[in-house]
Amino acid sequence: MRGAIKRRTLRILPMTRLAVSMMFHDRSKLAGTLLGVVFATVLMIQQLGVFGGLLYKNSQFVDNTVADLWVVPPETTAALPGPPISMSNLARVRTHEGVAWAERVKRPGGGQEAVSLVGVTLPRQAGGPFSMVAGSPEVLQDPDTVIVDEGARENLGNVNLGSVRELGGRRVVVRGFTWGLLPFGPGYAFANDTTARGILRIPMDQTSFVLVGLQDDADPEAVRDTLKHALGEGVDVYTKDQFSSIITGDLIRAQLGITFGTSTAFALIVGFVIVALSMFSAVVDNVKEFGTLKAMGTTNLDLAKLLFVQALLYAFLGTTIGLFLATGMASGIRSANLVLVLPGWLWIAAYGVMGVICVVASALAILRVRNIEPGLVFR
Repeated sequence: MRGAIKRRTLRILPMTRLAVSMMFHDRSKLAGTLLGVVFATVLMIQQLGVFGGLLYKNSQFVDNTVADLWVVPPETTAALPGPPISMSNLARVRTHEGVAWAERVKRPGGGQEAVSLVGVTLPRQAGGPFSMVAGSPEVLQDPDTVIVDEGARENLGNVNLGSVRELGGRRVVVRGFTWGLLPFGPGYAFANDTTARGILRIPMDQTSFVLVGLQDDADPEAVRDTLKHALGEGVDVYTKDQFSSIITGDLIRAQLGITFGTSTAFALIVGFVIVALSMFSAVVDNVKEFGTLKAMGTTNLDLAKLLFVQALLYAFLGTTIGLFLATGMASGIRSANLVLVLPGWLWIAAYGVMGVICVVASALAILRVRNIEPGLVFR
């Protein structure tokens, strides 16, 4: 038994060497097959990277806050303007067991200026601004001061530091810029709570969200549950990670997820077809060589191993090249409007997915090899 296993193991090595030799013998077919794998990899990574970037851009306002809990209006699935909640909730939250601090964040929609104005409570600034590239958050202490996103400068009339604009009929001065805070819809602008309320005429007894910071020894989920019970049915209470997941989950279930899922599937199908046809064509073109191998005692299993090795090599080489190109593409993008997020797990997944696709695609070639007669070499 051990001898048989050893012989089978030793037969893998010559099959591997033969697989590599046959691959590089026909350079044009090698290039064509790799091109298919590279195309599928680049398109898959690019689509998933853009999709991940869009999810990040829409959840980063929540992710970047220093809050442990969010108190939001019922059925809220995004950090977007919605029905206001009573400021009485803020006082009740502040006296709740386990709560270290709580602040209001007013996030009403902008107007024709195409901004979403965030009213920040000073001095904690738990609701932003984040990712500053010019100016300082401390400038919000001054009245009639706003910080806008770098990516929205053109839409706001090519604003610069010190530019004067009008929001809601009130003149404000731009004194800082953030970077990348551009979700679906208007980008973010920040002002202190008093300025924001004055611009949008928001009553002092209303707010959009309450951000909650917990004591060091408090359990976020336990405080969330007891706080939800104490506040009643008028609001929902989420942990920061939970609220972020709700936002991204809603986008994935929406048309956005369907669109990117379809385009990614299309890329994989194209790669599958190209690899399958290329490997099948390679068997057809070398049918006599395969017949010779069978006549010399090579089994169908040995030839299947040969094609299996070729499939994995195509997957590895094509995916490596594709990831290199996709990473270069992501590094070359310097726009706040388009961000590619390429986490490490996506690299590992790319090798796994393309490996499976190439192995499955080799099935046609394996079926063709099985039907080759050893006597074909004598005809």
